[in-house]
Amino acid sequence: MNYREKKVMTIGIVCELTGLSERQIRYYEERKLIFPERTNGKTRKYSFTDIERLVEVAEKIEDGWRTHEIREKERKVTEQQRSDLIRGQLNAAFGLYKKR
Repeated sequence: MNYREKKVMTIGIVCELTGLSERQIRYYEERKLIFPERTNGKTRKYSFTDIERLVEVAEKIEDGWRTHEIREKERKVTEQQRSDLIRGQLNAAFGLYKKR
């Protein structure tokens, strides 16, 4: 795991880095847009990747997106990435899906 993926920052630090309030961050978590880890004491921990995601979500909200639209767009992108990965693996293993 690289440093960008390690979940080591508390919500207070994330607020300082992003300019978002704790309430906004918790709301995005509630809406399944961000997934912090929880310590045994239930403290949320965030990574640099989470911070980038929070900023991206906040910008989309400012631009008029709704949370369900952001989630749906992310789901579609993830499905396409999964499809591309499978296609690449099949191509590597069996020489399928050659470019014309």
